[in-house]
Amino acid sequence: MLYSKIVEAYDEIEATTKRLEITDHLVGLLKQTPKDLVDRVAYLTLGRLYPLFVPIEIGIAEKMAIRAIVNAFGESASHVEDNLKETGDLGLTVEMLAKKKMHVALQKPLELTVSQVYETLDKIAKTTGAKSQDIRTKLLSGLLADATPGEAKYIIRMATGTLRLGIADMTVLDALAITFAESKANRVHIERAYNLSSDIGLVAKTLAIGGLEAIKKFHIRVGDPIRPMLAQRLTSAGEIVQKLGGKAASEYKYDGERIQAHKSGKDVKLFSRRLEDITSQYPDVCELVRKNVKAKEAIIEGECVALEPDTGEFKPFQELMHRRRKHGVEEALKVYPVGLYAFDALYVDGKDMTTSPYLERREALEKIIEQSDRVKVTEAFVTDDVNKIEDFFEKAIEAGCEGLVLKSVSGDSIYQAGARGWNWIKLKRSYQSKMVEPIDVVIVGAFKGRGKRAGSYGAILVAVYDKDADAFKTICKVGTGFTDEVLERMPKMLEQYQMPHRHGRVDAILEADVWFSPGRVIEIIGDEITLSPIHTCAKDYIRKGSGFAVRFPRFTGRWREDKSPEDTTSTQEIVDMYKKQLKTVKESGTP
Repeated sequence: MLYSKIVEAYDEIEATTKRLEITDHLVGLLKQTPKDLVDRVAYLTLGRLYPLFVPIEIGIAEKMAIRAIVNAFGESASHVEDNLKETGDLGLTVEMLAKKKMHVALQKPLELTVSQVYETLDKIAKTTGAKSQDIRTKLLSGLLADATPGEAKYIIRMATGTLRLGIADMTVLDALAITFAESKANRVHIERAYNLSSDIGLVAKTLAIGGLEAIKKFHIRVGDPIRPMLAQRLTSAGEIVQKLGGKAASEYKYDGERIQAHKSGKDVKLFSRRLEDITSQYPDVCELVRKNVKAKEAIIEGECVALEPDTGEFKPFQELMHRRRKHGVEEALKVYPVGLYAFDALYVDGKDMTTSPYLERREALEKIIEQSDRVKVTEAFVTDDVNKIEDFFEKAIEAGCEGLVLKSVSGDSIYQAGARGWNWIKLKRSYQSKMVEPIDVVIVGAFKGRGKRAGSYGAILVAVYDKDADAFKTICKVGTGFTDEVLERMPKMLEQYQMPHRHGRVDAILEADVWFSPGRVIEIIGDEITLSPIHTCAKDYIRKGSGFAVRFPRFTGRWREDKSPEDTTSTQEIVDMYKKQLKTVKESGTP
């Protein structure tokens, strides 16, 4: 398969502002793709070479990329840098230089294949050690020299991690269902396979070769992370118990990092909430899993919490973040010891537990965990008594936890991998009628600054995720809470996401001065949720022509590197927060 076929599809995708057209172009590309290459095409389209949980990235820095461009096209570094300042995009810069070279040379470039491009980028990603930078630069410059201008544009973007298509896994799943399973209606089976494996390339190839029947037989594999189940949120114990059918299991919600641990014999792997392989950062947790998980094969979920060495008391989440490092790990684990608090069993010695109800999973978890000072099963109990839940909540707060997670104990309380369902509901102290609890939003646009903010952005446009539409709906402009340092750095931080037009998955009424592909997630807080005619979050839900907005929003200072754009607060959560706000106002008698 020629790489030019991919480039044609990418150009069409980049040019459209319509989400459905993005899917159509992907379907067109997949129909042209040989079945044995469909996994590679899926990865490349998402700007990767492997699933997220495989810690292999191309990782070409801007300076190295410029050296490769200089070698490929014989231009000076200063000329490349000047052009980059004008375009703000290495892809456009290399495309221009490739056109110039092709015009001067008066000869056609070689016809690159998908396999050639993929395998060269793979060599670049895997090259380490002495003289690795020279080897990586040479491989990249050779690939660029053989490419057409359009191919060079996407190759350099892939190499530097700035593909900018803004396509998410769910869009690819839609396209796979239409291409290989006759209808988008069959996506439910494909999504289930993806939720169990987190490997879109494996799912794509299995479907293309084996059809829908092969997908229906898909099973959990120890070592491949399961996409985590997420919780909804409500603001009172009584409301939650009612929502869960009159009875619920209450569990401590620890202030730590969610970890999915995979054990096979003595081999242990740890994955973060975003499915990153964080095994190397927690060697002590790996040892705890080896010793305290009494099963040959298991996948469990738990919260990794920072502990005070002398007292065993919980420490804040910020302390735990000192453990997220590549160097000095052994020293850090002594200074910042942690405990593992297990809360779910997803797989035990050959049995897929995700289809079992909560109480069965909890029982299986308790059987395989040998508890100690540093490994425990989460504090939990089942009740229909709201007063007891509220007492337990206060106990959790006193212990240094964030609050509780209340879980369904019904017969259908299965583990909903990859979903944010109503089987789990969070209860935190900060949930009140006013918007005290922050939300996570993705940056989709910016407005130019004035006065002392001239040359930077005066405000940014942010959005929340609508899973049903697979789109990002705007919720507010944020212009406060940013330090001068952040304001100065922000254009550079967001540069790789910049686009010439609104992204096809962004639903906006406002016209931003600068548009971004959804990528960077931040945390904001405001005074309340209100109706707005200029934002699209849950538009028309309460009143025709109005969406929801955050009133007086401000940046909390927290960049959510641990969350992808699709992990932002959902439109349904915003609706629920607004309803609760109205209910509290009515109960208080406030007009």
